[in-house]
Amino acid sequence: MKRLVVKVGSHVLSEQNRLARDRITNLVSLLHQLQDKYEVMLVSSGAVAAGYSKLKLDKSKLENRQAIAAVGQPYLMSVYQKKLASYGLLSAQILLTADDFDSRKRTSFAKNAINTLLKNKVIPIINENDTTATQELVFGDNDQLSAHVAYYFDADMLVILSDIDGYYDSDPRQNDGAKLRTKVSEILDEDLEIPCDPNHAFATGGIATKLKAAKFLLDLDREMFMTSGFDLSIVKSFLLEGKQTGGTHFCKECM
Repeated sequence: MKRLVVKVGSHVLSEQNRLARDRITNLVSLLHQLQDKYEVMLVSSGAVAAGYSKLKLDKSKLENRQAIAAVGQPYLMSVYQKKLASYGLLSAQILLTADDFDSRKRTSFAKNAINTLLKNKVIPIINENDTTATQELVFGDNDQLSAHVAYYFDADMLVILSDIDGYYDSDPRQNDGAKLRTKVSEILDEDLEIPCDPNHAFATGGIATKLKAAKFLLDLDREMFMTSGFDLSIVKSFLLEGKQTGGTHFCKECM
């Protein structure tokens, strides 16, 4: 059975300073459908957005963002747990930092736990440990985390569900004639020289961080698929029916 990492961004999970529960419901339904065909891990943003709905502090201060994330993480997990339970599914929380991937021992311990969870049909829900990962909280993003999770925990593909529905040849917000690149086999260093332009108050990246994740995986002979997190019909067609109706598939052998 193939193994997937599904990463969902803050812009998809929240709106108007609160969790977008209808989108989370749709995401959980997708995870349930995917489990018939794949082993599934979820990398979920949204802890800060969830926490801010409970504790409205100035997010520009690091200590406030850490406190908000600490409030939001269990709240976010409780929402996932309740919605997954309606399908008879269990979830598990795993909090990681970049340091966990710099230690073979710690990576191995995490991998063993994840393998055991997946063997027992439990969905691991992974996020950065924002309260202690000071540097990651300021400069990091879950695109990079999810790429590392995909590689180190033996996933065949990373699927990024975002407000960015694919990789275009120019910025579609500024150019109506921008064309979607449906298949990409290589990311050059100059492709990464794009300003980081998050579109949302709780987002920490833009297309640049997603291309960096794609390059990381392509260089290691892994695949990535990026598409909309608002319209899940595209990812369902791709993963469940083998038909690409949108999005961008990053794959060395897919051209």
